[in-house]
This record gives sequence, structure tokens and C-alpha cells, in this order.
Amino acid sequence: MTEHRTDRERTFAALPPARGRGFAGTWWGHAWLRALEGTALDTEQVRAGRRLARAGAVGAVSVRPGRITAVVRDRDRTAHRADVLLEELSDDEWARFLDVAVERSGHLAALLDRDLPPHLVEDAAAAGIELLPGIGDLEPECDCGAWDHCGHTAALCHLVARLLDQDPFVLLLMRGRDEGALFADLRARDSADGDGRPAPDGVDAAEAYAASFVLPPLPPLPEPPAAPGPPPSLDTEAPPAPGIDPVALEFLAAQTVLAAHLWLGETLKAAAGEQAPAGEHTPSGEPTVAQDAVRLAAGVSDGAVLDRLAEGSGRGRQELARAVLAWRSGGAAGLCALEEEWTPDGEAHARACAAVEAAWEEDERPSLRAEGNRWTVVGEDRQLRLGRDGRWWPYRREQGHWVPAGGAARDPATALAAAERAPGREE
Repeated sequence: MTEHRTDRERTFAALPPARGRGFAGTWWGHAWLRALEGTALDTEQVRAGRRLARAGAVGAVSVRPGRITAVVRDRDRTAHRADVLLEELSDDEWARFLDVAVERSGHLAALLDRDLPPHLVEDAAAAGIELLPGIGDLEPECDCGAWDHCGHTAALCHLVARLLDQDPFVLLLMRGRDEGALFADLRARDSADGDGRPAPDGVDAAEAYAASFVLPPLPPLPEPPAAPGPPPSLDTEAPPAPGIDPVALEFLAAQTVLAAHLWLGETLKAAAGEQAPAGEHTPSGEPTVAQDAVRLAAGVSDGAVLDRLAEGSGRGRQELARAVLAWRSGGAAGLCALEEEWTPDGEAHARACAAVEAAWEEDERPSLRAEGNRWTVVGEDRQLRLGRDGRWWPYRREQGHWVPAGGAARDPATALAAAERAPGREE
């Protein structure tokens, strides 16, 4: 999220298209969209705005107290200035909100963590302060001439839901307080006790924990080795002990070195907040013999070794090749998606149906035939497989077999798009 900010204004660069994903993941993002849907008189304009936002038609968004602004382009690229107004809180309302925020240490800690906990919003509402907009609170203004919410203001609201998901301080700025001023007020409130007298020396433990971000940074993490070290050599004149296969042992030693290098790199990347490249998976739990054979095969090109691994895992070479693709796309979970067929129970099936329904517009949703945990696009060689954790795995039918087409996604539309993009593979 790239932005430019001053004391009273934040400007966010245009976000890329959001095809195949929802606009809100947090509860407060959903509340924002419900306010739009409850305010707009024409639901078709809300849908039109959703389509424009999903296509990336909303430019940079400016957020100021009481107003958000952006240029929104129609499908014919005509530009319109769209504004949405939200009433600022009065000084008295802000004073009551600050009192509520410092009542519980958890409120302050949540705000520092850029979270908007429901109990803070509920406590504020009990004090007469409505942080989140309700029906009629989002007032539209657009140079297209519409007097109600049009597709342009609806598109702006949908994009702001994405911004709110990442930072609820966007909402607080719209209500009249920028982040710096809010924390200054909170510190001032929290520095005195209930009688208005200065607090005793020292810092409350909860406040110290919540403000841990002011501590000096840790030293930078060391760089991992550029490549794994060489495995031990077994090329000696001593004969192997009975039952020991030197070739297999050298192979396993080399795989151990590779795995150690991989896990070290993943650990350092995770500590630095980076994501491991696709296809790298830190193991979770003890793998079965068949799973471990696939894991080993994922790093092998020697035909003789692959034959032994296929035999040891109870698979043919072609089956092993598909299993390796599944492992590379998601480790043990990806392998389960390939080989395990199960029937979701009532609750899991209902969640899956709701996810499919929400992933596409009604006129864009593909026709899917569900059999157990496998949802196949009717008349196409694409399929979604539902994992037990609720994620969706993309598959393509190639040469009579269903083949993994990528990693899992929470959103079924995103997963199915990966199956469409995946190039064909020769087996």
C-alpha cells in the first residue's frame, strides 16, 4: 500500500485490479460496505461500482477529515471526480472516545496493532460515539450529475474497504483525527490518573507492552549461505556394513543438506517478514513413507533413483510425477488434495457453497458440478478441490488425468484463474 501523507491528509496510490477476490476481509471493512449498500437507493449502481473497482478503474485515493476523493474512469475511460462525505466527530465526541480508549489497556494495544476490536467500537457506541458509518452516513458527490450513489462513488467506497482492511486509521482520519494527533491525545489522557494528578513514576506494564515498538531495533539477521555445503563422501575402500546401501545413503545425506539449507533460509525470511518462494514448504508433522518418497523425488532428476522412489511409495512413474507436482504446489497438503477424495459435512459444504457464490458476480460465475470435495467446471478441463482447511486447489485435466495447476487459495475464483493460466504439461 503506497501512500503519501501530511498531518491532515493521506493519499494512497491506485491499487491493482481485484479480480477474483473480495473487497473486505475484516469485520469493519464489511460494515463499511454494508453502509454503502444500505445508503444507495439503486443496487445496480452498487454492482456497477463493484465492477469498476474490481477492474482497477479507481485512481489515487485522497483521505481527509470528512471526505474521501478519487478519479474514477468509466469503461470508455471517461474520468469523473467522485467524493464520499462522512460526518466528522465533534470535539466532545472525540473526548468521550478518548476516555473509552484509555479505560482498557487492551483498547490501546489493539490500536497500536492497527486493529479495531469489536469491544472498542461497542464501548464507544455505548458512550454515544458511532465510529463506523451506518445507513445514510456515506453521502455521495460526483461530477457525473447523479444525486444518489452512482457507479463512481460506489467504486470509490469498494476501494476504500480494501484500504480500511489494511489500516483502520483511515476511518479515524475520516472521522476527524489523524494518527499522530490521536496517539498524542491518548498519551496525554493516559499520563494522568482519574483525579487529574500526574501519574507516579514508571510505566504501567500493559502500556509498556503495547508501546514495545519504540524499543531500538534488533540487529539485522545474518545472510544465509548462498548454497548448501557438500554432503559427506562415502567413497572409501572400506566395504559397507551388511544392509547398508552406499548409493542410497549418499542420496539421503545430500537431501538432508539441501533441506537444512532450505529451512534455514525460510526461518530467516519469516523473521524478516518475507514470504518463502512458491514450492518451498517447511514440513509440519511427521510424513508417511509414501509422502516422504514424494518429497525426496521433488529434488531428484536421476531416473534410477526416481524408479526406486516410485516403487517404494507404491506408485508408478507417472503417478509419482503428478504427486511431485502436487508436493511442489503445497507440500503434504497439496499431496492430500491430489490423492484424497472426501465428502464435506453439512457445515463445511455450506461454507464451500457460500465461498463459491461470493467469489463471482452472478453473471460471471462458471457452472460447477460438485462431487464430494471436487468442483468441476462443466464442459471444461478445469477443477477445484476443497481442502479440509477450507482452501481451494486448482487442477487441469491433461491426457486423461487431473494434474495440479498451482498452489491453494482461500478464494475459489483466484484458484480457478490459476488453473486457466497454467500451461499444459507433458507427462
